[in-house]
Amino acid sequence: MNIYSEISSNKRNSYILLFVFIIIIIILGYVFGLIFGNSYFGIIFAFIFSIMMILIGYYSGDKLILSMSKAREADKKEHAFLINTVEGLSIAAGIPMPKVYVMEEDSINAFATGRDPKHASITLTTGALKKLKRIELEGVIAHEMSHIKNFDIRLMMLVSILVGVIILLSDFIIRNFLWAPRQRHSRGSGGIFYLIIIVAGLLLAILSPIIAQAIRFSISRKREFLADSSGALLTRYPKGLADALKKIRDDKDKLVDSANKATAHLYLENPLRKIGGKINSLFNTHPDINERIKKLESI
Repeated sequence: MNIYSEISSNKRNSYILLFVFIIIIIILGYVFGLIFGNSYFGIIFAFIFSIMMILIGYYSGDKLILSMSKAREADKKEHAFLINTVEGLSIAAGIPMPKVYVMEEDSINAFATGRDPKHASITLTTGALKKLKRIELEGVIAHEMSHIKNFDIRLMMLVSILVGVIILLSDFIIRNFLWAPRQRHSRGSGGIFYLIIIVAGLLLAILSPIIAQAIRFSISRKREFLADSSGALLTRYPKGLADALKKIRDDKDKLVDSANKATAHLYLENPLRKIGGKINSLFNTHPDINERIKKLESI
């Protein structure tokens, strides 16, 4: 495997999926405006609403995530090795040193959050600090450092907000369709074509939240592969992260108690991973851990 082609492929696929997100919002905005008799109004409204939601998440999302995760800032004496490792890898990555946090949690996991490399943090569970060897811990930190350097933290924040926008727009269209038809559609101004557009819009409003979530998880999986490859490039030792993933896979405690569906995609490995099956694989926040290990070992 060529590690640089792997990185390029995952970046390209992620942005293609993000473009699909934008198309869905534009279409929903058009349908939203059509219900009110002005399609341009709907598109502009959807755009402004999306920007407002993004700005709120951009400046306060990381603080909320750290609070929800019950993370505390790492102590310089107690976690000297952790802080020194993060500092060394940030120098190697050529980015400012992120803040370091620790979660009181027996399972092995970690996540990065923030809006850019200058405003970012890395959080590790106490289980990771206790159960991982030094070289494995470096692999995990390099993976999270790569999320920061590749701006995955910003991309996934943006994607999560766009999913929320799509769900809210879809919900409004469906609710409006239930009571508005007799008031607006009975005028007959749009005829059969107008009715077809509205029905198609209603079907899209019903399906788009499901489609949006599937795309969100697909982007998340692509970025995990990207961070694995970039992390391996940073440490020049893919086996370190591969061995850490093996320990996560075989660990008895697979759940992070403070994690939830809104934050699961941020973690090194799915912190809620107990539900399996082929159908659920479409909505997994992470790639199959065995596939990740296989890719790392093949580098």
